[in-house]
Amino acid sequence: MMLAYRHLRLVETHSEALAARLLERTRNSLLLPDYRNVPPGELEQRVYEIYHHLADWLLGKSELDVEKRYMEIGSKRAQQEVPLSQLIWAIILTKKNLWDFLKREAVLDRPAEISGELEVEELLDQFFDRAIYYAAMGYERSLVSEPLRKVGAVG
Repeated sequence: MMLAYRHLRLVETHSEALAARLLERTRNSLLLPDYRNVPPGELEQRVYEIYHHLADWLLGKSELDVEKRYMEIGSKRAQQEVPLSQLIWAIILTKKNLWDFLKREAVLDRPAEISGELEVEELLDQFFDRAIYYAAMGYERSLVSEPLRKVGAVG
């Protein structure tokens, strides 16, 4: 676990640059045209917070913490009229951005280091799978409750 923790700290140390790179990738992606509805500072700050506290998110936060965070993100993207498919792709791109960085920066010379990378991969897969699920739930709930708010406002 120590080697996995070292990989996570590497990400945290470079979280600002990683967030800026993800923002650039998001803005240049042909698969994310409606992400222009998301203020760049908001997106960059949310991603920075995840990258900067990655060890906490993967090792210390509960399922409820992930649920709360990503339900909120899903709801927000629905309000910003970002299609669900683009929300999911943005989360996948967030994970891919991490892996691209780790592949460039992490030196894997010994079997123990490879084992550490596999631990990180498993933790990231679990985290991002839950993030996608809860973001989609938040998105769907926002769509269901939005018409009710509009009806209530009229009546």
